[in-house]
Amino acid sequence: MLPKNILLLNVQDVGLWELFTGPWHWAFSGFMITLVLFLLVWMGKSFGVSSSFKDLCNLAGAGKKVPYFDFNIKEEYWRLSFVAGGLIGGFIAFQFMQSPNPVDISVDTRNFLATLGMGYPESDLSGQGFVPTEIFNFSSWKGILLALIGGVLVGFGTRYGKGCTSGHAITGLAHLQLPSLITVIGFFIGGLIMTHLILPYLIVL
Repeated sequence: MLPKNILLLNVQDVGLWELFTGPWHWAFSGFMITLVLFLLVWMGKSFGVSSSFKDLCNLAGAGKKVPYFDFNIKEEYWRLSFVAGGLIGGFIAFQFMQSPNPVDISVDTRNFLATLGMGYPESDLSGQGFVPTEIFNFSSWKGILLALIGGVLVGFGTRYGKGCTSGHAITGLAHLQLPSLITVIGFFIGGLIMTHLILPYLIVL
């Protein structure tokens, strides 16, 4: 059963707009992910976002030269629709539904980020926060190069691991798949290595 305070905001005290733009309880997101996964299993589909890149290659005609991309794209229309909905929803949320408050994270995390030179913004209007924009941007060669390297590594890792975080951590674990459990453990190990060993050097580039 979901907790009574599934939304941090009291519906009786705030308007409908504040309800949509305010922070929601994590359990609500968990419930919605469970609902999506249940519906996909019922439809005989396997949830995973990274497979949409394979679909895009198919649409671009890669199937004529590479057998891996040669499949019936009609079977993947639902996935492309899901990804398109995510992009459209993200655009609407960013443009019209931003909260004026910064992301609520723990004090320990703020202190750790401060040691890396990342300040905690007083509001979303005071800057992006948590990401040094002098490095991660598309207005310098350094930023573009880091984005390209990151994209290639993500693509390689997804193909090598036969799935991304959504495919293994959500679908794979929900089906009690041991390979997905091992892969998810690898995700966390990689995240820790990136955070504690690699990111400090990227910050000072």
